[in-house]
Amino acid sequence: MNKNLKKILIKTKKQVFTEISGNNSSNLKGEGYDFLELREYEAGEDIKNIDWTISAKMNTPYVKVFHAQKELNINILPILSGSMIFGTKKIKQDLVTEICSLLAYSSIKQGDPFSSFIVNEKFENITKRSKKLASVANMSDTIFNYNPIGKEINYKLLCNESFKLIKMKSILFLIGDFIEIEGFDLKLLSQKHEIFVIIVRDIFEENPQELGNASLVDTNNGLKFEGVIDKYSINDYKAFIKKK
Repeated sequence: MNKNLKKILIKTKKQVFTEISGNNSSNLKGEGYDFLELREYEAGEDIKNIDWTISAKMNTPYVKVFHAQKELNINILPILSGSMIFGTKKIKQDLVTEICSLLAYSSIKQGDPFSSFIVNEKFENITKRSKKLASVANMSDTIFNYNPIGKEINYKLLCNESFKLIKMKSILFLIGDFIEIEGFDLKLLSQKHEIFVIIVRDIFEENPQELGNASLVDTNNGLKFEGVIDKYSINDYKAFIKKK
């Protein structure tokens, strides 16, 4: 395993498993540990839920009602295009790997299964529904070593395939730089799932400096640029980023 990847896994696992765990309370009433209310006993209910102290004081049987503990379905979708191979302090793809690892370890700690997919020009399953720690390492290794150069994002594919392939109501984490967002429409997907979008960008992408004469290559499609990057082109670029 790559030394940097090993550091990411150790760091994220430590961050998650040394923190105090919580529970996923639903609005449903049922078995659990999160107290909801006391109410009078009804015929046919399980007598083990009777609060005998309160019942003795009120001279009538009362039962404790708890929030039901509900298992969540977590889906982690790193969106990896050529633009992920960039970073002034840390390569964006490494940061995406770290975020995915944190989310997966957090899911396991909560007792929830997670699945993961890589998205760009195609929709690729990495990890099937799992609660195993080994699945986090396998997912992280795939993301960390994935070669995104020459790949562009098809957001329409992302939305359509997510809707078709992820059957159960889930929490979706979409992780990418979201610089080019043509066709990115979450209306349909959000009717079925709860969605969180995590934007990963380098500070230079949002606040670039003047470079003067420059020769650049677009890692998404291989197109080359040679010209002057001055304050006027930077102002145009910042307006483009803000619009997106």
